[in-house]
Amino acid sequence: MTSAPLQNATRLTGPGAASFKYDLLAGLSVVGLASPGVTMTSMTRLISLLTARYNWKRDELCVGQREMARMWSVNERTVKREIKRLTGLEILVCTRPGVRGRVAAYRLNIARILELSEPGWALIGPDFEQRMRERVGNTAVKVISLQDYVNARVGPAEADGQAPWDRVREDLAHTDTAVFAAWFDRLEFEGFVDGTLTLKAPSRFVERYIETHLAQQLRSAVETEFGAMRALVFA
Repeated sequence: MTSAPLQNATRLTGPGAASFKYDLLAGLSVVGLASPGVTMTSMTRLISLLTARYNWKRDELCVGQREMARMWSVNERTVKREIKRLTGLEILVCTRPGVRGRVAAYRLNIARILELSEPGWALIGPDFEQRMRERVGNTAVKVISLQDYVNARVGPAEADGQAPWDRVREDLAHTDTAVFAAWFDRLEFEGFVDGTLTLKAPSRFVERYIETHLAQQLRSAVETEFGAMRALVFA
């Protein structure tokens, strides 16, 4: 049984649109899983937001930053940075800027998602790839590699001249200046490999205090820049 092409591949209309949203989410998940940690985290956050709060009937996402922060277990500054990242990638399009008393509204750029996920359709399975191509119909999908996507993601992020750890420090300092000055400012970054963050602390006391009292705060800031953090090690 074949799926009827969408009337417009950039909007959720026409026969098959109800199930098409799940295929879009599957495509986003493949993009995330095939990408470095930062992109994987971004896709995971986006998918959680879409499944919980996207209004598919109106084709609109309208959620406050405080609610996003609670859902993602991060602070609102991280939310602003993440939304900026997703709009910069053109995955989300702002349809109504936020003003005092009214949250911003966004729309999924379905054409962009198709463009990014197309190389991964076959990874899900030949049936999925066939179904996606039938749904897209004659609409051209620009084929780009996942590596091109990753490079496009990394480039702008480094344009501010800051290394990822510098941005982690900035985020921690903004969240709580006193805590940063007392504990985080004295840490030296050694590396982040396969989800393991390696730091050097001035004493065992500082190590134990951070592990016991500040691990979640550190993790939130680190995962925004580096992706999923699985372990903290002190050198």
